[in-house]
Amino acid sequence: MNVPQELNLKRVAKSKKRTKKFKLDKWLPYLFLLPATLMISIFLFYPIATVFYYSLQNYDISAPFYNSFAGFDNFKKIFTTDSLFIPSLWNSLKWVGSQVILQLICGLGIALLLNQKFRFRGAVRAAAFIPWAISGVLASVMWSLMYNEHMGVFNDILMRIGLINENRAWLSDKGTAFISVILAELWRGIPFFAITLLAALQSIPEELYEAVKVDGAGRWKSFLHVTLPHLKTAIILTTLLRVIWEFNNVDLIFNLTGGGPAHSTTTLTMYIAEQAVHGSNFGYGSALTVVSFVILLVFAAIYLRITRFEREDS
Repeated sequence: MNVPQELNLKRVAKSKKRTKKFKLDKWLPYLFLLPATLMISIFLFYPIATVFYYSLQNYDISAPFYNSFAGFDNFKKIFTTDSLFIPSLWNSLKWVGSQVILQLICGLGIALLLNQKFRFRGAVRAAAFIPWAISGVLASVMWSLMYNEHMGVFNDILMRIGLINENRAWLSDKGTAFISVILAELWRGIPFFAITLLAALQSIPEELYEAVKVDGAGRWKSFLHVTLPHLKTAIILTTLLRVIWEFNNVDLIFNLTGGGPAHSTTTLTMYIAEQAVHGSNFGYGSALTVVSFVILLVFAAIYLRITRFEREDS
């Protein structure tokens, strides 16, 4: 073999190695992402697809011989003949609206207080975040004991200060049950806003407050022109997350009232659980879940559009 041919063969071999290396470098990131993609597909996309599938089926495990394809019959039933869908949806809207607004206001106030310098600030911060660390079931047990008609602390305190004359069954009375569960969830949910907004407050440079102070701005103007603009992104994200979480919240309401009395505290999520789990009608429960999913999806899109989060993020 002469020298030119040998050089050509070496060049071809090097070219093939470079091509293989280029292909490997191109596909290597996707190979690293493959395990995470498979896990997400198995535990997220597959269940969502299954819910959409069963929403089009008559799937009742108590009567398996009648299971069949239903088409959009489940959705027609939701919007035409179901007498509990609208009340449960309205309860969900009241629940989410009251919780998110009150939690945001109270959480912001607590975050502003905890951002100040005072003695034992670390201990006070830790104590303020304890409700967020408590599970929903344990919180339900605590509040059910406090609301207890015979030995609850609420009745004892209100009778001592003269606001009531006799013990009241707060969770069994249709007029007070919804307000009672709202107060319980407020206690547990406020620390979430306090934690996130406190972290955002600590990222604001002190030089900005000193600059507006030199310009003669007081605390209120400093809050409006310095604090709130820097908290905008944190408020948008925490509010959106909290709306989704509270809309799907079921543990505290279920353990305190079970949706009663007379469905006065039954939210859409609880109604879904009632139909699917207790009623064994997974087809109809899946249809209700799809409706709930669409409502949250539309809300998220409109909310992000109104707040211009996409433009702010870019």
